[in-house]
Amino acid sequence: MDDLIADFLVETNENLGALDEAILKLEQDPGDAQTVSLIFRLMHTIKGTCGFLGLQRLEAVAHAAENVLGKCRDGVLVPTTESITTVLEAIDRIRLILTGLEISQSEPAGDDGQLIAALDAIVAGDPPPATEAELEAMFNAPAEEPVEAVEAAPVAEVTAPVAVEAAPKAAAAAADGDQGGSSVAGQTIRVGVEVLENLMTLVSELVLSRNQLLQLSRSQEDSPFTVPLQRLSHITSDLQEGVMKARMQPIGHAWNKVPRLVRDLARDLSKKIDLVMLGAETELDRQVLELIKDPLTHMVRNSADHGIEDPMTRRAAGKPETGRLTLNAYHEGGHIIIEIADDGRGLPMSKIRAKAISNGICSEAELAQMTDNQIRNLIFHAGFSTAEKVTAVSGRGVGMDVVRTNIERIGGTIDVQSVEGHGSTFSIKIPITLAIVSALIVAAGGERFAIPQISVVELVRAGVDAPIERINRIPVLRLRNRLLPLVRMSKLLGLPDPGEASRESDYIVVTQVGSNTFGIIVDRVFDTEDIVVKPLAPILRHLSVFSGNTILGDGSVIMILDPNGIARAAEVDVGRGSSNAANDTDLGVMNTTSAEKVALLLFRAGSDEPKAVPLTLVSRIEDMPRESIERTSSGEEVLQYRGHLLPLVRMGMDTTSPRQPILVFTDGDRSMGLLVDEIIDIVEDVMNVELGKAQNGTLGSAVVNGKATDVIDTAFWLSQASTDWFTSPVEKAVSKRLLIVEDSAFFRQMLVPVLSAAGYEATAVINPVEALRLRDSGAMFDTIVTDIEMPEMNGFEFAQEVRREGVWKDLPIIALSSLANPEHLARGVHAGFTQHIQKMDRDALMDAIARSFLPADEAIYEGVAA
Repeated sequence: MDDLIADFLVETNENLGALDEAILKLEQDPGDAQTVSLIFRLMHTIKGTCGFLGLQRLEAVAHAAENVLGKCRDGVLVPTTESITTVLEAIDRIRLILTGLEISQSEPAGDDGQLIAALDAIVAGDPPPATEAELEAMFNAPAEEPVEAVEAAPVAEVTAPVAVEAAPKAAAAAADGDQGGSSVAGQTIRVGVEVLENLMTLVSELVLSRNQLLQLSRSQEDSPFTVPLQRLSHITSDLQEGVMKARMQPIGHAWNKVPRLVRDLARDLSKKIDLVMLGAETELDRQVLELIKDPLTHMVRNSADHGIEDPMTRRAAGKPETGRLTLNAYHEGGHIIIEIADDGRGLPMSKIRAKAISNGICSEAELAQMTDNQIRNLIFHAGFSTAEKVTAVSGRGVGMDVVRTNIERIGGTIDVQSVEGHGSTFSIKIPITLAIVSALIVAAGGERFAIPQISVVELVRAGVDAPIERINRIPVLRLRNRLLPLVRMSKLLGLPDPGEASRESDYIVVTQVGSNTFGIIVDRVFDTEDIVVKPLAPILRHLSVFSGNTILGDGSVIMILDPNGIARAAEVDVGRGSSNAANDTDLGVMNTTSAEKVALLLFRAGSDEPKAVPLTLVSRIEDMPRESIERTSSGEEVLQYRGHLLPLVRMGMDTTSPRQPILVFTDGDRSMGLLVDEIIDIVEDVMNVELGKAQNGTLGSAVVNGKATDVIDTAFWLSQASTDWFTSPVEKAVSKRLLIVEDSAFFRQMLVPVLSAAGYEATAVINPVEALRLRDSGAMFDTIVTDIEMPEMNGFEFAQEVRREGVWKDLPIIALSSLANPEHLARGVHAGFTQHIQKMDRDALMDAIARSFLPADEAIYEGVAA
C-alpha cells in the first residue's frame, strides 16, 4: 500500500495541476464543453482512485466537487465566478490533505463540512450557506436598521468575496505544504537516454577500476586498504545495479503498436490473423529497445504478407481460416531471445534456391553443399525476395537485410527455422551490451575465458569415479542417472591440447541452453568476477561461440563464451542432456545403476545428525550471502532469485555463517528454497526408510553411507512454502480472462495486480477504441470491466457497441462508476451492462467479477447504491 499511496500522490498532483489550468480556461469561456468534460474526468479519476484506496476524507471533498462539475457537463449549471472559486477552494483543500497524507501515510484530521455544504448548495441551486463570520456580522448589526443591513449585504453577495479571500489563503497553505509534498510529485523525471548511457559508461569504468584494486589487494597480505576496498566494492555494486535498473524497460513498450499494425495488415490483405504476444514483461536495455522496433515491424509485416495464407488457401490446406502470429520474448543464457512465429506456408526452399542462383548469390554447386538452415538464411541478403509481385506491404527485396544489419549493430544475431506448409519462426538473440554481469573465469588451451554465471548450472570434476565416456564418438558424462553431452573447449577453438595426462581430472562447466543442458570441458577454473561486457568488433561477429569481450582486474582482455553458440558450433544435441539414461537407447547405453539405489544429497540442518533427500527432487543447490535474504511485511523469508521472489522455509538453525546453503525445489512454475546449515555430500545408496519413526518433516531413518540418517519428508516442507503445492492444474480454478477498460493509468496499474493476485488473467487497455481493436483482432475474454467516464467513447457507448455485434456480444460487462443513481442504472440496463458497481468499492467489484462467471440464469443485473 505504501507504493500505491506514493503512485497515487504523484498522479493526483499531476491531475490537480491540469485541473487548475483547465478551470481557469473554463472561467474565461464557460461554454467550452470540451474543457468541462476534461475537468470532470480529472476530478472523477481523483475521486474514484482515492475511494478505492479507502481515503474517505479526500473522497468526500472530491465527490462534492465532482457533483458540481457533473452539473456543468450536463448543461444543468452554467459555470460562474462564484462556483468556479468554490471548486478551486476544493482543489486547494485536496492539496492540503495530500500533504498530510504524504507526511503521515494517513489522511490528516479535519472538518470539510462547510466546504462540502457550499458545493452541495451550488448543485441544488440554493444560495451558499453563510460563513461564521457572516453570521456574526449579521447578528451584530444595529438593531434600528435590520432590514437595511440585510439588504445592503445579502448572503449571496457577502459570501463571494469571503470565498475569494479564502481561496488564496488555502492556496498559500497548500503551497507551504507543497514543500513537503513536492518530493512525491517530483519522484518521476524524464532523463535522456544519452545521459543514462554516459552514466553507464562511467559505472563500467568504475567497476573495472574496482576490479583492478581488488586484484592488487589480494596480492598483498594485511593490506590497510582491504576494508576500504570492500566498502568501495559494495557501493560500486549498488550503484551499478541502480543504473542497470534505470536503463531497463519491458519489451512490451516496443510491441504496443503491433496489434494495430496486424489488424490493418489483415484488413488490407483480406486475411484473418490472430496475434499472440508472450513475455511482454521481459526487460531489456532502453537503447536496444528502440533499435529493435524497426526490425520487429519488418518481420511482422513479412509474416503477415509472405507467411500467413488467405482464408481460402488455408481451408484448402486443412488449416483454420484464421492464421496465428506469435511474438515471444524471454531470457536465456544471459541473452534476450525474441521469436516471431507464424503457422503459415513456411519458406519455399525451391524458390529460395532459384532466386539465389538468379541473383548471383551462389552457384548450384555451392547450394548443393549448403544445409537447409544455410539456404533459409539466404533471405537476409540485400535485394532478396521470393514475392511474386510487389505490394504496398512487401516484395521489393528490402527489409530482411535491414533487419539483420540493425540487429548485428547491437551485437545480436538472427536465425530462421521453417517447415514448408507449417510456418516459420524467426529468432533474434540480443547479447548483453555495455552491461555488467557476474562471470566464471575459466582456462582452456592456455587461454582464459569468461562464462556468464547466469548460464552456469554447476561445476563437475571428472575423474575415476565419474569418467568421461564416448558413445558413438560423442563424449558424455553420467551425471546423476543422466547422460550429459560434452564439448572440449580447447578442441573446438583449435587451441593446444593439454594432453591425456591432465584429462584424468577435467573440469566440466554444466551450462543451460533453454530447458536443456550440456557440459563444457575446460582445463582450469578460477573465480567469479563482475565483468563489463563489451560487444564484439564487426570482424569477429561471425564467431558464434563468443558473445563479447571484457577486461579483467589485471588488465587482460579475454573473450566471453556463448553457450548457445558453442552448442551450435559443436553440433551438440542438447536434448540428450535432459533425458534419462535408461531411455538413451539411441546412444547405445543401458542404465547400469541398480533400481534399489538412488542418488542422495546429504546435509545438516538444526543438529549435527545428517539428513538426506533424493537428489532428483532438488533442482539447484545455492550458496547465497545471508544478507540477500529478505523478510516480507508478514514475516516470511524470501530471496530475489532469477527475476522472481523465491519463498524460503527455514529448516536449519545456524545464523552465524555469512553464507546460507539453500536447496531449491521446482515443479513447473512453482519454486521454494529450503534453508539448511551445511551441504555434506552426494552419494548413491539403497534408501530403506523405516517409516515407523516418521514425524513432521521426516519420513524416518535409513542407513546411508554407513550412518543412520534422517530422510526428510519433502512434501511436508514444500507445503510449508505453498499450501496448494500439490494441487493439480485440474483441481485449480481455471484462470479467467478479464478485460479492463480504464483511461486512468494509475487505476489500471493498481487494479491489474489486485486481479492477478486473485487468480484472474487481466488485460488492461486505455480506452474503448483500443478494446474494440482487440475484439476485431479476435482476442477473447470471459468478462469485461469498464469505466463510464472516458474520452472519445464513454462506457455506455462502448457497451452498446459490444452488444451490437462481434464475438463479445454475449460477454458479461461490469460498469465502474462513482454515480449509481436510478438514472445511471436504467441507462446501464439499456446499454447492456450486467452489473453496475461503485468504482471505489473494491470488495463489491471482486464479488461482481465472481458473480459474472455464474450461469446466465443466476447472473442478474444489479446496481450498488451510492
